[in-house]
Order: sequence, then C-alpha cells, then structure tokens
Amino acid sequence: MRQNNNILAAIDIGTTKIVTIAGRMNEMGKLEIIGMCKTPSKGVKRGVVLNIEEAVSAIRYTVEEVEKQIGFKLKEAYVGIAGQHISSLQNRGYILRDSYDQEITKEDTEKILAEMHKISIQPGEEIIHVIPQSYVVDNETGVKNPIGMFGKRLEGNYHIVIGQTSSARTIKRCVDRVGIQVRQMILEPLASSAAVLTEDEIEAGVALVDIGGGTTDIAVYYDDIIKHTAVIPFGGNVITKDVMEGCSILNKHAELLKIQYGSALGDLAEESKVVAVPGISGREPKEVSIKSLAYIIQSRMEEIIDAIVFQLEGSDCIDKLTAGIVITGGGSQLRHLPQLVKYRTGLDVRIGKPDVMVSGNDLKEVNHPMYSTSVGLLYKGFENKQPGNAVESPVRESVAETVTQDEPVTAVQQKGGRRFSNIFDNFKTTIENIFDDDTE
Repeated sequence: MRQNNNILAAIDIGTTKIVTIAGRMNEMGKLEIIGMCKTPSKGVKRGVVLNIEEAVSAIRYTVEEVEKQIGFKLKEAYVGIAGQHISSLQNRGYILRDSYDQEITKEDTEKILAEMHKISIQPGEEIIHVIPQSYVVDNETGVKNPIGMFGKRLEGNYHIVIGQTSSARTIKRCVDRVGIQVRQMILEPLASSAAVLTEDEIEAGVALVDIGGGTTDIAVYYDDIIKHTAVIPFGGNVITKDVMEGCSILNKHAELLKIQYGSALGDLAEESKVVAVPGISGREPKEVSIKSLAYIIQSRMEEIIDAIVFQLEGSDCIDKLTAGIVITGGGSQLRHLPQLVKYRTGLDVRIGKPDVMVSGNDLKEVNHPMYSTSVGLLYKGFENKQPGNAVESPVRESVAETVTQDEPVTAVQQKGGRRFSNIFDNFKTTIENIFDDDTE
C-alpha cells in the first residue's frame, strides 16, 4: 500500500549529510514540511556511494526518524543524484506529421521525447533527464509549447543529462534496501533550482551554484529554458582539507575553524585575531591567525569560482545572465563569499534559501541553504505529479530574498591586495579557544 498521495518524501544523499524529508502541498499551494531528519553522511564521496553498508545505515536512520514524525511508513521517495560522472549535451529531433490540418498534440511531442531516450551514449552510461527546451514548427522558431499549433514538420531542442549506470544503480540499491521505492532520480542542481530560483530570474538569465561538501552543482537558465548543467568535483571538503594541511591541525578542528571563523576574503579578516586549536594527542595548543586562515580559504575558493566561470562560459550564456548568480548549499554560508564571487565574475550575487512552511518549530532549520536540494526534490516531485505536465518545469513562483552583506565588494581593490588595519589593532591580540572538551 502506497503512502498518502498528498504527502511526498525525498532523500538527499550528499557527501557530508544525508537528509530525508517529507511534505505536502497545503490548500494555498504552499509546500509544507511535516518531517525531516539529517545525519552525517557515511560511505559517500563526491556524490558517489563507495560503501553501500554505511550509506544504507545512514539512510535507514533518517527514514525511520521521519516516519516517527509523520506517523506512518514511507513507501517511495524522490532521490537526488549528482557526482563528477554527470555530464550533459544538447540534441535535436524531429517528426514529419501526416497533415497540415490537424493540430499538434501531446502525443507528437512525446514521440520526439521518446526518440531522445534512444540516442547513442557511451557504454556504462544512462540518460537521467531529457528536458525540452524549445520547438520549431515548420519555420517558426522559439516555440515554447507547440500543442494546438498547425504544421507539417515538428522539431524539438532538448537538454539531455547523462550519468554512469553503476552510480545510479548503486544509489537505487541503497534506497531499495531500506524498503523505499525510488519514484524518480532527479539531478540535484535542477532540484535546488526549483527551491530557490524565481520565475523572473529564470526568464532574465541566472546561474544556480549549489556548493555542497563534495561537489559544486551548476544549472544555467535563460529565457525560461535550461541551457546548461554541470557538476564540479570540488566543494567545501577540499577547503577543509586545505585548512587542515595549511594549519597542521585535525580535520574536525579544521571544519569547525572554517565554519566559525573562516572568510572568503583575506583582506577583510581581522589582522590581530588568533584562535587557539587543541594540540594533537596532548601536545601544546596551536595558534592560528584568522587572516592566514582566510587567505588559505580564499585561495581554494578562487579555484572553485574559476571552474564555475569555465562552465558558465561553456554554456554560451555568461553574457546573458541579467539576474547574475544565486549561490546556495551549505558552502554558501562562508563569510564574504558573495563579495568574492561578485569580484571574480562581475555578476550580481545573492544567497538562495528555500522558502517553505513547516508544521512545527523544531523544523524551522529547513529554511536554510543547506536544505535547498532536499526541498527542491519535493517541489520536483509535486510538479511531476501534475497531470499533463509534459515539460519539466524548472522553477516555482517565489520571492527572492536579498541578503545584506556586512562588507561591500569594493573593499577588495585588487587581487592579493591588503587593507591597512586600524593603528590601534597593533596594541592587542585576541586569543580565543573554541574547542573546549565540553563543547566538542
């Protein structure tokens, strides 16, 4: 017996966390979250499951906790997929219709769509999504929805997302072993887009950048059409690793240091501030300069941004991104990151957060960038449930939230430059210890 048709579930299997979430559409058409559980991810690296037993254990824990919250068993779920094995391409197909006098029907568009699923791809790969972009009816180009029009030749342009068969089947196997049927696998940047982008941004031109623990996912939209998707095999974990090696500290201390005191701009970090980090195996505590920490983070973050720009240039839409870039995901919370992205790309930047209702105060945290993919999977699930929805809708209607940053981007005058500190900063040094045994 399937779960309540008005309630859908989604599972986000990430590098740093695994999230199971359940929600429903209320009478006002607003997504309401009624259950959610997050646990540290195990057995997953850069979006790919490497240890099935550990991944299954983590997924089972989140599923059981959500079932306790909502009061019944989950039978199926929408599941996100990402990883460095993901690639995309553009393709075109066409059909010749029998008569000019008959209207183009949904069956005609589905014929072309079915042919796109048969295109030749590399061995060991499978098609994850075939997303209609636009149509051509005879010589009329730029048609968004040809149904009801008259014409002999119908052409369709499609964005096709491809992934490794083994990775997709491994994810499905993990979810199956928990007793959950995979309703559909959805590319994670498409899910995040559904949660945080607005219709105006999709029309004007926007790039969604989801910075996760193991990967950075990208989706580029222009004129209501998905133009490009990509997965960069770098995320917050590589920054943590750089901090660990650069400061000669443990990984867990590097992660805490990055989250609580990290900054993406070394010039804006406090010159005199020092943090004391516990020594390894009883050794003396190690003092880490906040400014040195910021320059380590900035160096790696600039490499990630350069990879993002490379993908945007490959989409041929970088000059059309009127709405700029929307960054989301757990990595988007790094202090001064929007300023650095704007400085390196020259585009407007905002932080994207999912805007959803919750059934209790204990679920308020879901309105956080790190849950954009999880919430977006539910949005895509409800979109796919709608009858007659032949085209995968990339977004919902929402209100963009403008995030006010503490420091303006103009504080960075040139790459590698430093600001002069206040002269009184030289008279004192602040030493803080955030790693007490009690709080750890």
